[in-house]
Amino acid sequence: MENLTPKKIVEELDKFIIGQEKAKKAVAIALRNRFRRQLLPQQLRDEVLPKNILMIGPTGVGKTEIARRLAKLVNAPFVKVEASKFTEVGYVGRDVESIIRDITEVSMNMVKQEHSQRVQEKAKQLAEERVLDILLPQPRYTREINEAEEKSRYQETREKLRKQLREGLLDERYVEIDLKEKVIPFGVISNVAMEEIEINLKEMLGSFLPEKVKRKKVKISEALTIFTQEEANKLIDMEKVTKEAIERVEQTGIVFIDEIDKIASRGSSYGPDVSREGVQRDLLPIVEGSTVTTKYGPVKTDHILFIAAGAFHVAKPSDLIPELQGRFPIRVELSSLGKEEFIKILTEPDNALIKQYIALLNTEGVDLEFTEDGIAEIAEISQIVNEKTENIGARRLHTVMEKLLEDISFNASELKGQKIVINSQFVKEKLSEIVKSEDLSRYIL
Repeated sequence: MENLTPKKIVEELDKFIIGQEKAKKAVAIALRNRFRRQLLPQQLRDEVLPKNILMIGPTGVGKTEIARRLAKLVNAPFVKVEASKFTEVGYVGRDVESIIRDITEVSMNMVKQEHSQRVQEKAKQLAEERVLDILLPQPRYTREINEAEEKSRYQETREKLRKQLREGLLDERYVEIDLKEKVIPFGVISNVAMEEIEINLKEMLGSFLPEKVKRKKVKISEALTIFTQEEANKLIDMEKVTKEAIERVEQTGIVFIDEIDKIASRGSSYGPDVSREGVQRDLLPIVEGSTVTTKYGPVKTDHILFIAAGAFHVAKPSDLIPELQGRFPIRVELSSLGKEEFIKILTEPDNALIKQYIALLNTEGVDLEFTEDGIAEIAEISQIVNEKTENIGARRLHTVMEKLLEDISFNASELKGQKIVINSQFVKEKLSEIVKSEDLSRYIL
C-alpha cells in the first residue's frame, strides 16, 4: 500500500477504465487517506473518518468498475448492493445490516483462502500420505517374518507408488474414501430458504454437531483434492482467520451502494417516498458508524469506505435526507460515453473486448483481425443505438459485439485455420439493417 500513491492508483485504474478522471482522482485520494490514517497515533486515528464518495452519472460509464477495481488493487473486501432492493422489505427485500454481514462473509473467504495457500504444501504432503495408506495399508507383522526386511520391502513399494502418484499415473484409478459431514439432528430440511439456514447453522455450531461418515468411490485425483482441502482446514487457525477477517472489513472494506437515486424521496409524505426515506434512515447508522452483529462476531462500520452511485435523472442528490447527504462529502460527476470513448474501450484496456474476442476465437484456430475503420464503425453504431433507445453506456458494446460475431462464433469449428477481417463493410453488412429499424435495435441491440 505504501507504494500506491494517488497517481499510481489512477495509473492502475487507467488500465481497465477509460476516461472519468475526476472519479478516479477522488477514489485514489480516498484510498490513500486510508493508508495515511494507519500511520497516525491511535487516538487521532480513531477520529479520522473515511470521506465517502457519491458518484453521479448514467449507467454503463464505469461507476461500479472503478469501485471494484479499487478494492482489487488493495485486496480489500468488496460488496456491491442495490439500494432499491431495500425498499422491498416485507416482500423480497432484505434488512440493511445484511450489507455488513455479506462483506464480512467475503472477507472471511478471502482470508481463509490466503491462510489455506500458506499451508497448501504441508496439506498436499499429508493428503498424499492418506492416499498411499488407502492404496497400500500398513502390514501386520508376525514373529515368523523378518520384520526389518518386511518393513524395508513395504517402504520400497510405497515409494514406487508415491512416484507414480506424483507423475499422475494413478489419477484415473478409483478408491473408496470416507467423507465426513455435519448433521443437524432435527431432520431433513428441503425448503430452499431453510437450506440456507441449515448451512449457516452448520457453520455456527461447527464442532458441536454430530458427524456422519459417508463412504464414496472417487478417482485418486479427486481424492487428493478432497484430502488436501481437509488437511488445509485442520492446519488453519480459524480463530486467527476470523479475527483478521473482521479487522480487514473494519479497516479496508469497501461497500458500493448502487441506484441510491432510487431511494431519494421527492417530497411526498405518503406512498413510495415513505419507504424510500425509511431505507435512507436504515442506511444512516451503518454509514455513520455502528456495530453490526454477524455470525463471526461484532463488526464496526466506522471506517468502512462507502461509495454510492446513481444516475439521478429524476431525483437530485439534494433529495436525499440531509443526514445521509452529509455522509457523502465527496461528489463526482461521471460523463456520458461517446464514439471516441467507445473506440478506446474496445482497444486500450488490458481486458478490452476486442482482445477478448480475438483470444476466444483463437482457441478454435480462427484468426480475427479488426481494422481501424471496423472498430470505428462498431463504436459509431453503439453510440447511435444508445441515442435511439436506452443509453446503457459501454454495456452497449457487449450486445453489439455479440450480434456482430454471432455467426462466426456459431460456425467457429468449421472456420478453423481461416483469417476473418472485421472492417467497416463487414460491420455495416451485419448491423446496418438492425440500426435503421428502431424497433429491431430496441429488441436486438
